[in-house]
Amino acid sequence: MISQLSLFQESGIGVKRISYEETIPFILGVHYARRMPCVQYAYGLFLDGTLIGCVTYGQPASPSLCKGVAGTENAHRVLELNRLVILPEYNGKNYASILVSKSLSYLPRRTFVVSYADSAWGHVGYIYQATNWMYTGMTKDRTDIYSDGGHSRHYKKGETKRQYRSAKHRYIYLVG
Repeated sequence: MISQLSLFQESGIGVKRISYEETIPFILGVHYARRMPCVQYAYGLFLDGTLIGCVTYGQPASPSLCKGVAGTENAHRVLELNRLVILPEYNGKNYASILVSKSLSYLPRRTFVVSYADSAWGHVGYIYQATNWMYTGMTKDRTDIYSDGGHSRHYKKGETKRQYRSAKHRYIYLVG
């Protein structure tokens, strides 16, 4: 059997599954969110044997999103591409689209994948466009309840602090 890394041997580029622990320096140290998401699948991009980026997939936080994307009978098949990180010195060289494209091919068949491009960071989803995702429009900007920098799911009852959340471009990919 051909290993995942051997697919790109001549170019020195490879994509393979990595551990949760291997994603931590990228997600907490490089990604702008600086927060670990739910990770079910993680893949690394290797250049000449060195890990230069990662992509993670996990269960979306919203059950209604899963039903809306795939229907009640297939809601359990929905994953979210929740982090994509390439070391800054390798940005702009198609490495992100290579990583996303190859990692999608390793996910279980009959999986619906959703991802967002955050307009507040100037993201529009060029990587998703380059890898043939379906654009489904923009979310609405809104405000969330928050608790001293924490996520809205962790607020204390009665708190009325609000935090702005920008509109995001939403993309969907069907695996297999």
